[in-house]
Amino acid sequence: MGQKKISVNFEYLGEKWLSKLAPDSAKAYTILQWVVTAIALCVRFRDLQYPREVVFDEVHFGKFASYYLERTYFFDVHPPFGKLLIAAVGWLVGYNGDFKFDDIGLSYDANPAPFVAYRALSAILGTAVVPVVFNTLKELNFKAVTCALGAMLVAVDTAHVIDSRLILLDATLILAVGLSVYCYVRFYKVQLKAPFSSDWYFWLYATGGSLSLVISTKYVGVLTYAMIGVAVGANLWQLLDIKADLNIRIFARHVVQRLNGLIFAPFILYLFWFWVHFSILVNSGVGDAFMSPLFQETLNDSPLAREAKDVNYFDTLTIRHKNTDALLHSHPSLYPLRYEDGRVSSQGQQVTCYSHADVNNEWEILPTKELDGNVGQAVRLDDVVRFRHISTNTYLLAHDVASPLYPTNEEITTASEEQANGSNYHETLFRLQPVDKKDANSILKTKASLFRIVHVDTTVALWTHNDVFLPEWGFKQQEVNGNKKIIDPENLWFMDTIINLDEARKVYVPKPVKKLSFFTKWSELQRLMFEHNNKLSSEHPFASQPESWPGSLSGVSFWTKDAERKQIFFIGNIIGWWFQVVSMALYIGIMMADVLARHRGIFPLNKMARQKIYAPLMYLFVGWLCHYLPFFLMNRQKFLHHYLPAHLIASMLAAGIWEMIFTDNKSLDFNNDEEDPANQYDENPRINYALLWAFFVGVTASVVWFFAFYSPLVYGNVALSPEEVAARQWLNVKLHFAK
Repeated sequence: MGQKKISVNFEYLGEKWLSKLAPDSAKAYTILQWVVTAIALCVRFRDLQYPREVVFDEVHFGKFASYYLERTYFFDVHPPFGKLLIAAVGWLVGYNGDFKFDDIGLSYDANPAPFVAYRALSAILGTAVVPVVFNTLKELNFKAVTCALGAMLVAVDTAHVIDSRLILLDATLILAVGLSVYCYVRFYKVQLKAPFSSDWYFWLYATGGSLSLVISTKYVGVLTYAMIGVAVGANLWQLLDIKADLNIRIFARHVVQRLNGLIFAPFILYLFWFWVHFSILVNSGVGDAFMSPLFQETLNDSPLAREAKDVNYFDTLTIRHKNTDALLHSHPSLYPLRYEDGRVSSQGQQVTCYSHADVNNEWEILPTKELDGNVGQAVRLDDVVRFRHISTNTYLLAHDVASPLYPTNEEITTASEEQANGSNYHETLFRLQPVDKKDANSILKTKASLFRIVHVDTTVALWTHNDVFLPEWGFKQQEVNGNKKIIDPENLWFMDTIINLDEARKVYVPKPVKKLSFFTKWSELQRLMFEHNNKLSSEHPFASQPESWPGSLSGVSFWTKDAERKQIFFIGNIIGWWFQVVSMALYIGIMMADVLARHRGIFPLNKMARQKIYAPLMYLFVGWLCHYLPFFLMNRQKFLHHYLPAHLIASMLAAGIWEMIFTDNKSLDFNNDEEDPANQYDENPRINYALLWAFFVGVTASVVWFFAFYSPLVYGNVALSPEEVAARQWLNVKLHFAK
């Protein structure tokens, strides 16, 4: 019997077998989603109880949770939602907030606190980010293996894992960013089929709710608003096109509903968290000093309620500057004849600010000659008064002489009693100008009344500063000068303590806690949060610039254990981050090449390929830009963790671009875009599943290897030798114990 020769096409069989692993079936998506999510869960919950010490910014957010549980007022530059979540976990486990997480390295064994439960919250939220990434890519019509690749870049990223294992706000923020991106995709897809349907409204308000949670956690959430705002603007421009066949009334309805769902409703939710914040924090606490006296008087057991006293003429008191917390001070020493820059002074008695208790801080408040002021007569805001320095018996004076450190401002000095009551009298008059005009004529109270000390004759306001101090001749104290910018918020003072208070006035009479409207309290807190956020500009050893972030060229030391040579160092998965850089460079190159080719009348890509480039991939690319580029314009401190929202979006973009690369994207007619059969009929172009799967396995193996290699610095549970530490240093990144 003859033997029949059989030819086997192994390439064909391999692709046929592999193609069964990546069909668009629900089963493929489900299996890969659960696998990647399980990996994320394991790496985040592994050794969650270690280290059993306060790590990095657990100092802040653990402390804030304790303040919530004790209901004592505190101040922070971040909105309350993320901190309320942490406090809610503490409340659920029955914690009372005793431990205040004061310093990095404090032992949780010696200071019992539910740190594992707090960290578990971050781990759960950080894990939830992974299926959100997976399903966002799925809704953008990418294949299951592509969804798995994008999710894997987040699941085993060292930076994401570290930030979602500690008591921080980043896991909450990243999840809210991811949900915003996902929900808008769902909303857009429903709009194409059923605008104004119940599903349409659901996903519209889900997008708005997610955006609200982003900005209710950190104000950097405004960048996510920018991303969705660009997408909404582009969508409305499409709807305005005459081809969309919408009349102006229907278009206006689209605009109004988006305003309601994405602006007004989220703003109400944002306000709700502040209402909860104020409802919980009803007792006086460490944050009192940041707030106005009026705000402080709304808190139980407020020092203002106990210590505020009416100020009378002829009281001897101390006067404190609000911003620097220093006391108005004078001493017999004189200004030098010439300053260091050669300018001539008045050689008058020095007036400074001093941060410590001293007899030279005491001043007597006196009425003017025109005011019939008697002992026991109350001083009122907007009164014109004089100040006599007790120990030198001289009177506070401002005149048109340049100050020591600010030549544009006036020198503040004192005059002798003879001068003050003679030719220099008009230069010793100061108005106690209230911050709010409606407070004019109200009784001046210690600690509770804020005012500007405005010189009547030359219209300058008393000001001090601690950015630079007087030289040796001024005992390195704070300069006091006359600021021509009267309404500058740094010109505020208050009467601190009455020295000659008689026994009758010392008696404490309980005062009822005052009430302020929610919007009054909210507007004051908002203003202060923005002001202090903008002041976060001082140098920090681990601060970095945005140009170093995409390649993870910088990092932050989170925790060290010197005795055991252990550390936790925050840095990205180098392989994963550079994979993103390469992928985004490819995307930009492909997009530019397509634009140039089409400009020359050449159409190398089919319709489906261009739809991928200019729809889902463009949505993600613009989102990455919105979350990254604005940091170049910010003057505040910047750290690598600020890049995580952009990294999240870059993970999806990087995965998506490679599916496109392994897809047959060529046009069948390079010279005729309209007649290209691929443009009209090829709605499901062929994907090389063999290469796509091989690529997925290769990239996944690489990022998993790096995570395993770097894991001693993720968990901080392994002591490395100097050689092993040095092997993990990346370019300019310097680790502890490398020597």
